[in-house]
Amino acid sequence: MPKEVKILDCTLRDGSYAIDFQFSAQNTFEICQALSKAGFEYIEVGHGFGLGATEAGKGRAKESDQAYIEAAKQGSLNKAKVGMFFIPGIGQKEHLKLAKENGLDFVRIGLNADQILNAKDYVDYAGELGLEIHLNLMKTYTLNNQEFLDKIKKMKHWNLQFLTVVDSAGCMLPQEVQDYIEILKDHLSFKIGFHGHNNLQLAVANALGAIEGGCDIIDTCLMGMGRSAGNTQTEIMVLLFNKLGIPHNIDVFAAMDAGKNLVMPLMKNPQGVNDIDAAAGFAKFHSSFLGLLQKAAQTYNVDLRKLIINVCQKDIISPSQEIVNEEANKLANQ
Repeated sequence: MPKEVKILDCTLRDGSYAIDFQFSAQNTFEICQALSKAGFEYIEVGHGFGLGATEAGKGRAKESDQAYIEAAKQGSLNKAKVGMFFIPGIGQKEHLKLAKENGLDFVRIGLNADQILNAKDYVDYAGELGLEIHLNLMKTYTLNNQEFLDKIKKMKHWNLQFLTVVDSAGCMLPQEVQDYIEILKDHLSFKIGFHGHNNLQLAVANALGAIEGGCDIIDTCLMGMGRSAGNTQTEIMVLLFNKLGIPHNIDVFAAMDAGKNLVMPLMKNPQGVNDIDAAAGFAKFHSSFLGLLQKAAQTYNVDLRKLIINVCQKDIISPSQEIVNEEANKLANQ
């Protein structure tokens, strides 16, 4: 049986780049609430550049760091851990302290991979505060495998819980991602993560490469929302977990609803795959039959996505009107 892989949803942090850091406290509350109800365990919020970014002149966020934490904690219903990003030099130690005092559960400390050893002082301080610590190797691809190994060996005894490979430019290939992950798994005891961008339309494929390499947690965003070409799409990864038999406790339809209803209306430019196309791909559904299923979904007042999946469990070649009506009726009576 495949091992469990966590998802860290960073819509409310990395996704903020796509809207000039203008998530409101209400947006944060609503999206955190939806993610928590859907079963997500890790949610990252706040300014795209992390703690202290507004004061550092990296673009003015709509809310303060404190307001984002408070809204997220209220929305998370004590079910999900709430975290924020932190780049040394943009954020200061006092920002970490204030964030912890306001209820932050974890921090993601990020530096370019070639400078990552400079994060040690901040990792130690975050540990003293009692924060769960994730360390992001930004622009991991700037180090070849040997350089990468030389760096990470020096981090063997650091006090942190997660170490994350980051494809900051969306430039990597699945095998490259897998190789970096395997090096980390072979030499360190930390849990290993992957954060990918979609510039070459490989964010999802690279996430699968990371899973093949043995990673423990994948960063995703609803609707693939994010900087540049966007991020690994949350809804797609959950569907792929289902397809691959990776155990999880996430309601994929609730995640799709959050993306469609809460995130998509905020996006300036479309990113990601819509929920109907995603369900169709998962179910092996040919779109030429979409009109038939849409009509049945309306008639029986059922979820079209669930109808697509259920019908395709009966016939993926040429579903008949009889099969469609039968499955729609079953859904209506559930």
